Amino acid sequence: MKQFKADTLSKKQNYKLLSGSIIPRPIAFVTSQDKSGHLNAAPFSFFNIVNSAPPMIMISTVRSEGKRKDTSVNIEETEEFVVHITDETIVEEVNKTAAPIERTSNELERTNLTCIDSELVSVPGIQQAKIRMECKLNRIIPLGDPQEGSDLIIGEVVMFHIDDDVYFEDSKIDAQALTAISRLAGNDYASLGETFTIVRPTE
Repeated sequence: MKQFKADTLSKKQNYKLLSGSIIPRPIAFVTSQDKSGHLNAAPFSFFNIVNSAPPMIMISTVRSEGKRKDTSVNIEETEEFVVHITDETIVEEVNKTAAPIERTSNELERTNLTCIDSELVSVPGIQQAKIRMECKLNRIIPLGDPQEGSDLIIGEVVMFHIDDDVYFEDSKIDAQALTAISRLAGNDYASLGETFTIVRPTE
């Protein structure tokens, strides 16, 4: 078995070990905007649930040479954003928004995705997404080195939008109908694939 002390590795080496080991990871497709209304869209695979009462989710945006991601700066300014679940029907379009472009440029202009007004936040969502969540900022927690660390963004979900085809009774989501896509390492992704059930022990 290979063994590595994390503090002897480079940032890139640690990233490769983490992103290749912690798989699959759900992909948050996040829309945000600055105070002037410039819209931004970007995917993030450092993404998960952190609380259910109230419903809260997290994304982590990595800094590069001290420069924060536009998404993080926008969310800090407006305290609002929308998170979409990336699925098989939109993943190719979502990937187009990952290119590094100017903050005031709209990544969605590179895609065939359509904006739709939100209900409780000013940031628009993406109509084609099967699930989108309107969020209000709870807090941003800087992590690690100021130059090469990340911003941990925690948002409270204030509105769910769930496509009829993936929703069924008692607030359940049909995973097969959602066809969510997950991130692996590098340029690799995965679909849901085979599922199985294991009943939790009760005693």
